[in-house]
Amino acid sequence: MNEHAKPHPLDHVVLPVVNIDLARERLGKLGFTVAADARHPFGTENACVFFADKTYLEPLGVASVEESEASARKGNVFTARNQAFRFRCGEEGLSAIVFATENSALDHRKFATRGSSAGEMLEFSRPMKMPDGSESIGSFKLAFAGDLRAPDLFLFTCQRINPLPADRGALEKHANGVTGIAEVALSAPEPAAFGAFVSLAAAQSAVEKTGFGVNIAASNARISLMTPEGLEAYFEIAVSSAERGLRGRAILFNVADLAVTEAHLAANGVTYTRKNNRILVKPAPGQGTLFAFEEPR
Repeated sequence: MNEHAKPHPLDHVVLPVVNIDLARERLGKLGFTVAADARHPFGTENACVFFADKTYLEPLGVASVEESEASARKGNVFTARNQAFRFRCGEEGLSAIVFATENSALDHRKFATRGSSAGEMLEFSRPMKMPDGSESIGSFKLAFAGDLRAPDLFLFTCQRINPLPADRGALEKHANGVTGIAEVALSAPEPAAFGAFVSLAAAQSAVEKTGFGVNIAASNARISLMTPEGLEAYFEIAVSSAERGLRGRAILFNVADLAVTEAHLAANGVTYTRKNNRILVKPAPGQGTLFAFEEPR
């Protein structure tokens, strides 16, 4: 089904937020180490959270509405989809899942051949400041996949042309004990309808059926597509079965010691619940989506 010998790894998750300052405050309260602000050359900005498993979170803000809108009009899929998400879903959420690739041009051709391209590829560079004050330039090529039945979630692959520094040790240590992303949870009334779409972007032909939907295994994490009943059972998220399409709903993090995570959240006055050996933290401004924490099984 695909030209790749193995599935793409999960690279990062895009979380639209009201603004970056609020995201930095909220994520810091949750025990995450947040990298310095970084500006895209098309009007958006981020303050990323990097993990030891080489995945990361991208809280995404809009630094310049004018620049962002201008780039969207010129065909920039990234800014156009960000605008559309904020218009339809509000200023906070989970808008995109990104997979790492060694050949984004191949991915783009594959998406186009199968009628799943979301638009033209995007190549750009941006500076990144390290904790020691040094600065480097990261360059990226993105290939976008979209499904017209799912206007509120898009997928893309990211090829690093000039990689960000590999040694991000100081940024990968978190007071809450998080070591990486175990799972990204999506919801749809009929999850299996989107299995082929997600498996195409992940370059993973195997789609595993579950009691509440389907799972697609990236090489380093699980993408779960589940019914509203599944979301309620695993994450205590209530969504209407009348909501159509595919939506990003939750991120499950691996932690070294759940007791350390719980102690940190309690010390910072963060409201949370315990369920099935997990800690659940509901969305709050600057967070984007529900966060769940679990020790690896």
